[in-house]
Amino acid sequence: MSSFAPCLSRVICLLAVAAVSRSLSAHTWEEEGVTYGRIGDNVTLKCDSRNDSSVTEWRYNGSPHVPWGLLTNPGDLHLPNVAHSVMGNYTCHSQSGELLRSVLLKLGYPPGIPSVTCRASDYHNFSCYWKPSVDTMLPTRYITSYREDRNSPEICLQDPIYPNMCAVRHSKLWTSYQMNITEENPLGSTFRILEFTVHSIVKPDPPEILSADAIPFAPRRLLVTWTYPSTWPQEPHFKLKFRLQYRPVLHMYWSMVETANLSDIITDAFIGAEHILQVSARDFLDAGNWSDWSVEARATPWTMSALEDSNTTTKEDPDPHIQESFVPDSELSNKTTTEEPEPQVQEPFDQNDSVEKVVILISLGIFGFVVLVLFLIFGALIWVRVGRTVKDSGIKMNFLSAIHLKTLPKSQIL
Repeated sequence: MSSFAPCLSRVICLLAVAAVSRSLSAHTWEEEGVTYGRIGDNVTLKCDSRNDSSVTEWRYNGSPHVPWGLLTNPGDLHLPNVAHSVMGNYTCHSQSGELLRSVLLKLGYPPGIPSVTCRASDYHNFSCYWKPSVDTMLPTRYITSYREDRNSPEICLQDPIYPNMCAVRHSKLWTSYQMNITEENPLGSTFRILEFTVHSIVKPDPPEILSADAIPFAPRRLLVTWTYPSTWPQEPHFKLKFRLQYRPVLHMYWSMVETANLSDIITDAFIGAEHILQVSARDFLDAGNWSDWSVEARATPWTMSALEDSNTTTKEDPDPHIQESFVPDSELSNKTTTEEPEPQVQEPFDQNDSVEKVVILISLGIFGFVVLVLFLIFGALIWVRVGRTVKDSGIKMNFLSAIHLKTLPKSQIL
């Protein structure tokens, strides 16, 4: 009984949301002179003939011939198994040709259950998106509402710019929401109800300002940086983690790394190849889903040709504002003698390389220790085996006396 009560309460809440959504629909689809029908069904058009007009005539778009229709006794027109091609304007006329009624026939399908997804780009707001599951070919509207825990249902505000979206502002993180999206057209209505919490649907926007730069004198490395999405709250307890994917332009397969930082150094880039890079974000505690991938960035690792090009440019393009002046040979020789040679440019220290060396040394030490232990155990087993053999043969010999007998001459032993 205790397990049945929560289920019953949930059903009642969902029915309440559905009832409120239907009550919000005050507009009716009845239009003067318009009749709606479902494709494949039978449709009857009413003429409403007057008492003095016992004979009536139906016309289709002005033509007096309606071969797919049957005239019934009261003067109504019966259209069996209607198809899309019979839509149009039907007019009913008296025997004298007087127009009695004009009917515009529109055909389509009743709505299907809409497809609905909800997403929170941060922990304070969420939006729901929907699309129809059936192309009804008829005018359609959507009624949206939500219920927060056991509170009264409220309207989910729709944005006129985005007709298939509604937004809920100032949502609560650990609160359960029931969202109702009702689709209506002149032939009926359907609805879909979703129940969720905000932290289960959170999906950040993609990271922004992605850039990649070559590292001088490091032909296999790229420095990649990015920033938080502008829509994510800048609060210390709402952190994001990131995954970075990259590949050479001419390759099909991606490499991927995860990090909690706003930058990362790729250490296995292809020398001299242009690379494509993208980054996505997710809540640091794995709530919700990964964001979409960011706009791609492109970069090529450093090459020797880049250094040669820069040197060539420096030599061939001197500053035009510097005027040449005569320098005596004595001063030139003194300058050449006293000038210190330019220091050689070295590749910047990489902490990752030192860490790798330490890890290798530790691994070798552990391997040597394991080999030593195995050797000692093997020696101990041999010693025990030899001791048992000597004991079983009944030979008792002092180890030191055995050595002493070995050293004596054969004559003294005899």
